[in-house]
Amino acid sequence: MSLLCAWAIAAAAPSAPAAISVEDFAGREVTLEQPARRIVALAPHIVENLYSAGAGERLVGVVSYSNYPAQAVEIPEVGSYNAFSLEQIVALQPDLVVMWGSGNGMQTLDKLQALGIPVYVSELRQLADVPQSIRRLGELAGTVAASETEARRIETEINALRARYSAQRTLGVFYQIWNEPLQTVNGEHLISELITLCGGRNVFGDASSLAPRISIESVMLRNPDAIVASGMGEARPEWLDQWRDYPSLKAVAGDALFFINPDHVQRPTARVLLGAQRLCQQLETLR
Repeated sequence: MSLLCAWAIAAAAPSAPAAISVEDFAGREVTLEQPARRIVALAPHIVENLYSAGAGERLVGVVSYSNYPAQAVEIPEVGSYNAFSLEQIVALQPDLVVMWGSGNGMQTLDKLQALGIPVYVSELRQLADVPQSIRRLGELAGTVAASETEARRIETEINALRARYSAQRTLGVFYQIWNEPLQTVNGEHLISELITLCGGRNVFGDASSLAPRISIESVMLRNPDAIVASGMGEARPEWLDQWRDYPSLKAVAGDALFFINPDHVQRPTARVLLGAQRLCQQLETLR
């Protein structure tokens, strides 16, 4: 065979797809020989972000409370985010597991790697992490066009909210996760960034832990302009109105006891935009 013919045959032959390499939120390089086709997600917010990245159809396993979008509830469950079955995960033959670092525990990474399963660690702490995560998941699944479109939409809407509200008169905000124990978030939490985005100030931003337990006395001392609660579902929690027993609080005097669907502020997904929009509108009523 002539050198010219050999060259022509080589040029016409399909080239092997390039390996995909993405850095996860633990600073690890995750490499796949080809886009993931069978994905297990170990947290509800990861399920949402995979759908946002255009990779929802690649999901073969999820954990309990993976209820958005609606089609996610049909996917087999491997347990909960903090009590899942390695045997069930292996049986699904995934070519990628996406885990939640702080929620699943980093020991999960060692166990999955020991089984030879590629693992991507998700740990979203800032607003910018949401579109960034969607982009990376799109790369791993080979759905870059869809993931990039959604990531840019999120970034555009965040920037629009920041331009509209962040320079407004600052209001002190207490975000209440739960009532017993009384719990909030510090300045490192994504929710605190949402408060700042809307021109607010997290009155417990200086707390040392991410989700500290606090006292009623400390809330009285910091006297927020608004109290924002989440609760467990779409209904406003009854315990939010217990603050009316303390009429000297500015939030009570100003009728600023607000509720936001927890899925819209506590899940780091595209729906955090819904939470941000509602929070910004609520605080604007006080100005």
